[in-house]
Amino acid sequence: MRKSILYLFILISLTAFTQKNSTNATKIQESLEVKKLLESNSLVKNVSFTNIGPTVMSGRVADVAVNPENPTEFYVGYASGGLWYTNNNGTTFTPVLDNSPTQNIGDIAVDWNSETIWVGTGEKNSSRSSYAGIGMLKSTNKGKTWQNVGLLDSHHISRILINPNNTDEVVVGVIGHLYSSNEERGIFKTTDGGKTWTKSLFINKDTGIIDVAFAPENFNIMYAASWERERKAWNFDGDGKNSAIYKSTDAGTSWTKIADKSGFPIGDGVGRIGLAVFNENTVYALHDSQFRRPKRKTKKTSDALTKEDFKTMTSADFLKLSDKKLNAYLKNNGFQEKYRAQNVKQMVRVGSVKPIDLAKYLENANSLLFDTQVIGAEVFKTTNGGKSWKKTHKEYLNGVYNSYGYYFGEIRVDLQNENAIYVLGVPIIKSKDGGKTFTSISKENVHSDHQALWVNPKKSGHILNGNDGGLNLTYDDGENWTKLNDPAVGQFYSVYADNQKNYKVYGGLQDNGVWVASNNARINKRWQQSGQNPYESIMGGDGMQVQVDDRNPNIVYTGYQFGNYFRIDRKSGRNKYIQPKHTLGENPYRFNWQTPILLSKHNQDILYLGGNKLHRSLNKGNKWETISGDLTTGGKKGNVAYGTLATISESPFQFGLIYTGSDDGLIYRTKDAGGSWTKISNKLPQDLWVSRIIASSHKKERVYATLNGYRFDDFTTYVYVSDDFGENWKSISSNIPTSPVNVIKEDPENANLLYLGTDNGLYVSFNQGKSWEAFSKNLPNVAVHDLVIQPTAKHLIVATHGRSLYKANIAPLQKMNSDILEKSSYVFFIDNIRKSRNWGRSFSQWRDAYTPEITIPFYVNSDRKITLDIYKEDIKVNYISIEADKGYNEAVFDVTFSKKGKKNFEKGSEKSALKKAQNDKYYLPKGKYVVKIDDAKSKFEIK
Repeated sequence: MRKSILYLFILISLTAFTQKNSTNATKIQESLEVKKLLESNSLVKNVSFTNIGPTVMSGRVADVAVNPENPTEFYVGYASGGLWYTNNNGTTFTPVLDNSPTQNIGDIAVDWNSETIWVGTGEKNSSRSSYAGIGMLKSTNKGKTWQNVGLLDSHHISRILINPNNTDEVVVGVIGHLYSSNEERGIFKTTDGGKTWTKSLFINKDTGIIDVAFAPENFNIMYAASWERERKAWNFDGDGKNSAIYKSTDAGTSWTKIADKSGFPIGDGVGRIGLAVFNENTVYALHDSQFRRPKRKTKKTSDALTKEDFKTMTSADFLKLSDKKLNAYLKNNGFQEKYRAQNVKQMVRVGSVKPIDLAKYLENANSLLFDTQVIGAEVFKTTNGGKSWKKTHKEYLNGVYNSYGYYFGEIRVDLQNENAIYVLGVPIIKSKDGGKTFTSISKENVHSDHQALWVNPKKSGHILNGNDGGLNLTYDDGENWTKLNDPAVGQFYSVYADNQKNYKVYGGLQDNGVWVASNNARINKRWQQSGQNPYESIMGGDGMQVQVDDRNPNIVYTGYQFGNYFRIDRKSGRNKYIQPKHTLGENPYRFNWQTPILLSKHNQDILYLGGNKLHRSLNKGNKWETISGDLTTGGKKGNVAYGTLATISESPFQFGLIYTGSDDGLIYRTKDAGGSWTKISNKLPQDLWVSRIIASSHKKERVYATLNGYRFDDFTTYVYVSDDFGENWKSISSNIPTSPVNVIKEDPENANLLYLGTDNGLYVSFNQGKSWEAFSKNLPNVAVHDLVIQPTAKHLIVATHGRSLYKANIAPLQKMNSDILEKSSYVFFIDNIRKSRNWGRSFSQWRDAYTPEITIPFYVNSDRKITLDIYKEDIKVNYISIEADKGYNEAVFDVTFSKKGKKNFEKGSEKSALKKAQNDKYYLPKGKYVVKIDDAKSKFEIK
């Protein structure tokens, strides 16, 4: 069976090595079957993962579906965290998509009469972490099982409409691929429950459908919004002349464009459009206008210098400036002390600096991408079925979209009140006069960046709101909100574990900052009673990488997007901003969204930070030196930071043996701490994102690299190893199913043991990548962004982008070498347990008795029923029979005697008087015990 899986995978992957084209849907479906087989035959399918939160900070909501007859029952779809169900108004939630091949959701719809659930997979937002889906999923048993019913190459599905009178009639809006052109986009319709689909609207390969809505009283009347958008790793173009509004009068069977010459914007600046239908003729449209605002002339209120003055100033005029006036500019704008009037003028005299450089110094390559101001959010309304549209407001809706309106685009209307509308953006705003004026209903416990909204059609003011921070509920139209963050659906970018005995776990989340907690924190609702959640926020923004000083766990380095890093002293509460600054006259540095940092294991005062160049600080970030030139291809023209370092690794064998990887496919190596650099990526596939470069801790010459083609819709698995410092590379992707790779981690104890995280799961190899096994127990098919191993505790911490953090004990896996794998059976180390008089006792009549447990980990080389015998010296005190799977298994022992074991023990130990516990069980006394499976055995002690 295992050979057939590998053969199938090789067939799928034969042409994948050099391709950078988008991965076709057939290959993805075949790979999902490969993964299913891998999971069922995996040696590690019984390795259990525990979710360790957090739940207090959630993840991005994609959509909500509420039962209108019983609004305490609803489903919530998270962008990359799956589908969750509640029937108690959000007090608790149950995941219902964990048994499907994906957790990535664009839209959900429920026929409450038949309890049929439709999930459109693939997030509709076009962000940097909007994961693709696998088409339409359908369940007719409330999520117990799922069937894929088509649209396999859609990637991103925006909206699902179910005919209220016919559950088999469904209309779907497809936005299509994010990073490539494709045919399967537009509007699709089925009348047989998904058995067949008809494409009823298609504009072109780069224009999809971002919204569809029908008139509440007439399913035949529909409105749809098309959106022309193109995303590349270096640029996002979210507007175009093909963005428009369409109408159908036959339930989505045919469509007519209605936006032209109607008062609604047309042309290349038309961006994303959201729709809210009140009735057949009355519709609101929310438009992300990318047309530029007219420039306003501003009068200077003082003669103080501004950066705009230097952009057109000649060198001669610059030298005429008074030192006092120039120094005021330099000091007020935070220039380093070495830049003062006299020496800056000397730099201009000799030509090493130009006046414009004094403006550029205050800018960075990232902020320059967002300097142009567009019109942004605007609301239009029609009352005649789209024949004409009028803008509802005169003033700009400043701050609703900022520079990224493509990330929002949702509008809702209260079906009880035509003039009551809600606009979702960075804040959530409402209008009670048809969009003439607006007020914010964002409150202190409501996260920004709003993505989904349900307005009760029968009760005004009752609203369910989904945002980047989770879910909120209001019954008074936004005056007061309740937070419903119960699921662990955080979207982690990174994870770190410090070296304390009760070690702490740190992680950076999408739009939700950096959080820290003890690794054994209990994730429950107890904190609502104590007032203290086990997780603590230590940084805002989009949380990024973390490094902790091994000598002092209070010293933490972390930050937010685009390289904005800080050194935090958690004991004193002081933060110091430590981002390296380009010198006057130098081009601003480029920083990746997830800028990499690294504390040197050779000296914890030494910190590395990667921009487009590598920077090093010898004093904890107080001062920086640049130790490389540009280690990228130099960037590309666009509005997304590109040509930046994405990963850094320093060899534990040698200080200054450093590797870097960039988002444009380059890997460099230095052996002399930056004195010279060698490009070592020429023999690898080109132009791909280097997601990880890892110097081995077992062999100085060894280095691992993973490449990621997600930003080309190339989902090929790229994993490589070199045993000569990167001069030559060997692919070790082997039998891993098709999915972009985010991280590889080498085990610190076992050189043959590797862990790998992809956009669709977690894998382990026991033979340096010759073959891979899939983890799956309590771990859904979710994107794994980062991994860390706590070497003392022997724990693997998994940072998922959608289901928060997981933890697993890998101590047995570290022992699974080739000798053990050849054995018939093997019992791994068993943790000791401390005897307690509370075993079997209940603290009150209302509580269950406290029952101890010991986990017995073992390996068998075939599927079979086995018996674990527990001995005290030569007396068999109990046994456990279990149907074991080939590979790793666990048996749970409750530390009791069997009836026969108790009798034999008492016969052999007449002086030992056993006492029955309160729960009528007899627990083993203190002492040493042996667990045996055939000839294999291991010990444990009850202390």
